[in-house]
Amino acid sequence: MIEHITLPQARRIALAAQGFGERTLHIDPPVNQGHLRRTIDRLGLHQIDSVNVLVRAHYLPAFSRLGGYDRTLLDRAAWGPRGERRMFEYWAHEASLLPLMSHPLFRWRMTRADRGEAGYGSMRLFAGERRAEAMALLDRIRMDGPIAASDIETGRTGWWTWSEPKRMLEWLFYAGHITTLTRRRGFERVYDLTERVIPPAILALATPDEATAQRMLIDRAARAMGIATAGELRDYFRLDPASTRLAIATLCEEGALRPVEIPGWPAAFLHRDARRPRRIAAQALLAPFDPLIWERARTERLFGFRYRIEIYTPADRRQHGYYVLPFLYGERLVARVDLKADRAAGRLLMQAVHREADAPAEAIAALEAELRRMASWLDLETGPV
Repeated sequence: MIEHITLPQARRIALAAQGFGERTLHIDPPVNQGHLRRTIDRLGLHQIDSVNVLVRAHYLPAFSRLGGYDRTLLDRAAWGPRGERRMFEYWAHEASLLPLMSHPLFRWRMTRADRGEAGYGSMRLFAGERRAEAMALLDRIRMDGPIAASDIETGRTGWWTWSEPKRMLEWLFYAGHITTLTRRRGFERVYDLTERVIPPAILALATPDEATAQRMLIDRAARAMGIATAGELRDYFRLDPASTRLAIATLCEEGALRPVEIPGWPAAFLHRDARRPRRIAAQALLAPFDPLIWERARTERLFGFRYRIEIYTPADRRQHGYYVLPFLYGERLVARVDLKADRAAGRLLMQAVHREADAPAEAIAALEAELRRMASWLDLETGPV
């Protein structure tokens, strides 16, 4: 028989799977690489985004779950010396930082890109008719060392306008020939040969076939979400619908996933290791790209909270603000705040605060405390809400 799960139960399962309700705001000793590693292993990835109006998005999920931590811990884990690395960059749920141990699970995607079966059309050219140009650039990196797009560009380009060298580098990156060595000022990728960046022990791990890798990615997505629809499982690592259906069917046969019914939801699946807490006491500001809320339909189903990022909406048409972080309090999203780091003035600016109609009276005091904690983490000052 299919188990029936209530919406409050589903919400608590999802929050627990994402690491909420276990948070220690004042970890003693302070947050270390072990705490950080367990967080990214639990989530499966940290999404990267170019916007830096508050702080780079990949720093925020760990703060939301662990509290204030030294951001250089994440920098070293992502872009530090080879022996200290615990993560690598690749396309997963958009551009992402991933645990090194998951590298074999994305090699099928690299192989597809190498064959010209993945990536933007302008990138796929380098898998075919313009492959010799890309291989010549790869040889240059092999001989001369790490390179960034700005080292070989002849004209100025923006974030969304890729030059020919940038497209060539991004195809080599997508196809797994090169990876990110470090990040320059302005967050520009510096690329090097994959074998000079990824530790040999990781490169030596067996490469699973496509179906096995995709099944393992769906399993990881299900662990990270606890309970989810097929569409949400597919979206986590951006797999295609057919591969997702096959993976879910196999995982159900193996007992890793179990079909469940939730009122008002499409068909959903519960991971066998999902915790079922009776209560969640969470308090966190969430990045727009946090895996708890990045799938907006899921956010609305779980929390009754309609959320859209309005960065690309003209200012006069924005409803809540430019860079808006939802505020999780207890088991609910109770407010949203438009934040900006004014680094010149040393202040955390609250440009707008919107409280949900059913937010409890104590929510604003809790939000003030969380904003003070964030300001302290970013070495800024803040004022009252």
